Amino acid sequence: MNDIQREPALYIGGRWVPGGGGVLEVENPATEEVTGVVPQASAVDVDTAVAAAQAAFPGWAATPVVERAALLRRLRGVIAERADLFADTVHREQGSPPRVARMLHVDTPLAVIDAAIHALERFAFRSEIGNSVILRQPVGVVAAITPWNLPLHQVVVKVIPALAAGATVVLKPAGLTPLTAFELARAIDAAELPAGVFNLVPGSGRVIGDHLVRHPGVDQISFTGSTPVGRQIAVAAAETLKRVTLELGGKSASVVLHDADDALLAKAVKITVGNCYLNGGQTCTALSRLIVPAARIEDAERLAAEAAAKYVPGARLGPLISAEQRKEVETFLDPATDGPSTRTILGGAAGVGGSRLPERGHYIAPTVFSRVDPDSRLAQEEVFGPVLSILAAESDDDAVKIANNSAYGLSGAVWGIDQDAAVAVAARLQTGQVDVNGGAFNPAAPFGGYKQSGIGREIGEYGIADVLEVKSVQR
Repeated sequence: MNDIQREPALYIGGRWVPGGGGVLEVENPATEEVTGVVPQASAVDVDTAVAAAQAAFPGWAATPVVERAALLRRLRGVIAERADLFADTVHREQGSPPRVARMLHVDTPLAVIDAAIHALERFAFRSEIGNSVILRQPVGVVAAITPWNLPLHQVVVKVIPALAAGATVVLKPAGLTPLTAFELARAIDAAELPAGVFNLVPGSGRVIGDHLVRHPGVDQISFTGSTPVGRQIAVAAAETLKRVTLELGGKSASVVLHDADDALLAKAVKITVGNCYLNGGQTCTALSRLIVPAARIEDAERLAAEAAAKYVPGARLGPLISAEQRKEVETFLDPATDGPSTRTILGGAAGVGGSRLPERGHYIAPTVFSRVDPDSRLAQEEVFGPVLSILAAESDDDAVKIANNSAYGLSGAVWGIDQDAAVAVAARLQTGQVDVNGGAFNPAAPFGGYKQSGIGREIGEYGIADVLEVKSVQR
């Protein structure tokens, strides 16, 4: 059995203090062994953390931008020095293969921190309109409630912009992956950020999360997770008219236009499969719907099967987070539930393609379904596993219609030889961000969704602006 990481205390008000809510065992989803034990907060601990954040707020909000930037840069340096430790922690509690744990789960958050610091140093906290001075001031105490799929990145995109803005934070990390949050708390302590600007209160969503959402001392909720839970948070936050930032589910489409040649189709399929299977398929931005011209669907099926077969479970493809999540994904694996046209190209309930699963761990074989009905469950619901659906479009206009036929609108992709035409199609997609011909992730660009994918924007200057109030002073 691996060494078990045992956390003895919560981080509140700049000190490590005992938790009053019992303990929680953390499972390694790749081995099904306990890899950590952490304390849980009680409602009293939450009250203490909120009070600490409130007490720290006036001084932190008044701290000059240059000093806040310097402290965040120092924190970034501590995280970078401990990058291997963070990657190993994510690998153990979330299951990502080591290379993915470093590149996706550590290097990307470091880039997000860099972008936030850059934005902070240039942010216009004061401007003028006629005889008015416009002041942008931090909202106060932000409660960050984060998911298990990206245990450092999703914390960083909430905590760092909030601190940059001058707000203070109470963090409730996901119960399945709290160990990374403890490492972040140690990094914040080592960077010597002022006591109370960051507070860590792990625990269940039903108890600790709900208490934070309803707490009168919390000014804003920033939540990432499922759309159903996001709805519940929005309703509960309305009791005290809290501001909410909600980054929720997705069912993103990768649209191949009719002018795509063989080389571009191959690139589109390869990158779409990689994006869909990234992190075991457990990303809200997963390109889980590949929409191709009907005349090219057989080519797309062959290319997708070839690309997906390279994602070997236990090596390139990590596990799902839990046995419960695996069972949920397995409910999508029988194409018979989605109509007679659906074909299993790879994987599925029958294991087409012969992908061998490790003896232990919550793994699902890489799966590709094709000729999927746009109105079916496969095409409409977020799977959150390594399952790709291929859909046929009769024209580019039809492809846009299919892509927009979703309650979600978080991410997407467009592939076309004519770059300008592809950008024009991207503008028609009802989604928060679109990659054209493989455009790279930009850690300074806004992130968030349309429709039931959420409210608000995160990252860079947009993440800072999201936790600021706007005041006009007439003179």
